[in-house]
Amino acid sequence: MIIRKHFYFSGRVQGVGFRYQATRLARGLGLTGYVKNLWDGRVELEAQGEERLVWDLVSSLHRQPYIQIEDMESKDMPTKPEQGFQMAN
Repeated sequence: MIIRKHFYFSGRVQGVGFRYQATRLARGLGLTGYVKNLWDGRVELEAQGEERLVWDLVSSLHRQPYIQIEDMESKDMPTKPEQGFQMAN
């Protein structure tokens, strides 16, 4: 089943390679979407793909050595046609 999830991550998530790791992992899992830093110190991420793979991405981000996710908000989003996973500024 293909899903799309929208996430906000907070904690030590900027300046620690979060966007790079999220992009690398998402592309490796064949997910589409984007990741970007927000002005308030959080990171926003949308991922679309098989449900199991979206949650594999989130689990992998939690295990990264320099990233410390203290809070995560998520909500379901409608799927949309897109290709690739992008890293925004």
